[in-house]
Amino acid sequence: MSYPFQITSQEQYEMAYRVSINEPDQFWASVADNFLWRKKWDNVLEWNFKDPKVKWFQGGKLNITENCIDRHLKTMGEKPAFIWEPNNPEDRVRVVTYNRLHKRVCQVAQMLKNNGVKKGDRVCIYMGMIPELVYAILGCARIGAIHSVIFGGFSAQSIADRLEDAQAEYIITCDGAYRGGKDIPLKNVIDDALVGNKKVKNVIVYTRTRIPVSMIKGRDLWWEDEMEHAEAQVEKDGVVSFPAEEMDAEDPLFILYTSGSTGKPKGVVHSSAGYMIWTTYTFVNVFQYKPGDIHFCTADIGWITGHSYICYGPLCAGATSVMFEGIPTWPDAGRLWDIVDKHNVNILYTAPTAIRSLMGFGLEPLKGKDLSSLRTLGTVGEPINEEAWHWYDDNIGKNKCPIVDTWWQTETGGILISNLAGITPARPAWATLPLPGVQPVLVDENGKEASPNPSDGGALVTSGNLCIKAPWPGIIRTTWGDHDRCRQNYFATYENLYFTGDGALEDEQGNFRITGRVDDVLNVSGHRIGTAEVENAINMHAGVVESAVVGYPHALKGQGIYAYVIYNGHHGDESSRRQDILQTVTRVIGPIAKPDKIQFVSGLPKTRSGKIMRRILRKIAEGDTANLGDTTTLLDPAVVDDIKNNKL
Repeated sequence: MSYPFQITSQEQYEMAYRVSINEPDQFWASVADNFLWRKKWDNVLEWNFKDPKVKWFQGGKLNITENCIDRHLKTMGEKPAFIWEPNNPEDRVRVVTYNRLHKRVCQVAQMLKNNGVKKGDRVCIYMGMIPELVYAILGCARIGAIHSVIFGGFSAQSIADRLEDAQAEYIITCDGAYRGGKDIPLKNVIDDALVGNKKVKNVIVYTRTRIPVSMIKGRDLWWEDEMEHAEAQVEKDGVVSFPAEEMDAEDPLFILYTSGSTGKPKGVVHSSAGYMIWTTYTFVNVFQYKPGDIHFCTADIGWITGHSYICYGPLCAGATSVMFEGIPTWPDAGRLWDIVDKHNVNILYTAPTAIRSLMGFGLEPLKGKDLSSLRTLGTVGEPINEEAWHWYDDNIGKNKCPIVDTWWQTETGGILISNLAGITPARPAWATLPLPGVQPVLVDENGKEASPNPSDGGALVTSGNLCIKAPWPGIIRTTWGDHDRCRQNYFATYENLYFTGDGALEDEQGNFRITGRVDDVLNVSGHRIGTAEVENAINMHAGVVESAVVGYPHALKGQGIYAYVIYNGHHGDESSRRQDILQTVTRVIGPIAKPDKIQFVSGLPKTRSGKIMRRILRKIAEGDTANLGDTTTLLDPAVVDDIKNNKL
């Protein structure tokens, strides 16, 4: 039986959800029929959460770029795939049609082939938000190379760690990048990251800022020269072609590194077919995409949001996306609204941090901006607070645009819980209902299904740790080079469940509200940062003896980073020491991981076995000193009073 790809009513949602749970093979086979396959699958799904092992559409053969580009060319070749809005609003906007995208992706594929890149090779991409970044991603996918995009804010050490883990042999970067009022020297950072690296064979450099760079003979190549040579190879008599590599449904598509509860970043691996189907299905349904819509996701492609909802999902749906090089507050706080007005944007997808930041500028930046083209608003990256939700609804959507509050993770590939725009009910600060195929459950610390309790309003609400009972097509397949780490992180905490690391509430209607991380991972402005990773960076400072990092409520970022540091040096005063530590974290990880507060302490609250009681530190950082629990069993209870009395 065939089911509609796009859900258009509450009744259709309920039917789709019911069938997806009761007859998943039948349901997802029907969804998968909407894509282009070289060979259909033999088996829809095989899985267990013990190993873990998840395989979707086994035996199927395809190439994701044929679904993103080739199948649209006959009917939509001259339709814009991307509208690129540069950092400087006075610079030229670039419109990339599907025909142009096809040509450039074929050129990149040929360029990579010319330089020895093969199916399965890892290619690191470290670029600004320019169309060439998309060309690079899809060029890798076209030849079956595994791309690993690294956000342009990461330090040389962070890049070096990722290169080592992925055993990447090729890098694509830019001379530099523009981001607001800053020029970021990307190639120089790559050069620092490659000191001592014996694995990388080539670095291909695109010219963006014309900052002076070092080009090493035999290793470094200019993008423009390589692409010019490739153009002559892929275009004959006006016809552009480069055969897409046939990929197995479960072949890896990309690695994307995310912070974990240990200091070492983990490489999340997504597959070709399942990821493609999930991102496209969720894009069309959550945002209620209609052909001709202009979709504007403000995320950076260095994060999963950009992968799924700027690149792969919209392209597979044949959509037009706005791709933005800059930041929402530069050159002024009206920049996003200028873009919406200029390009008649219909769907706007941004982060609560951006909304809260723009709220701080008041309504003046909105004056004279025509936002009437907007039909759907979305939020991503972290739970949105009610005040920001209502500001977004009142001032941007004019109370006419449904807001989809989407919850998902790098590991999920795409949206798992969200209302469908204008189809299923929205509720301020609640993600609401799961997508078809997603089976959430709340459990207590022992893995037992949590029981509902009366809320302040009298309704029954369940609170617990958010887990998922069964796989969806976009679920993580493994962590690169260390499958047991995947098992330990996501499948070992609770038997036969995928553990998200988040806490949540569930009401009597089955709506979910995400309450935040319950593990040792922080969510800062929608970016996941491991506490251990930040502690390791702080501890590298020569004067630091030990540190402990926790999250605390932050008015703008949602969650801020609070560091407790034992310092044993005599260099400088407290202010200069803080600056030195911040500089160390910036050098080791990048500026996104800098602590918001650094409190120097004489000791840390530890059990007699030496474990740091971060729960106590978290309570102090939050200002909840009345609920620290029993501290008499600590190795040195007096430490707690000292920390409380000197709280920043």
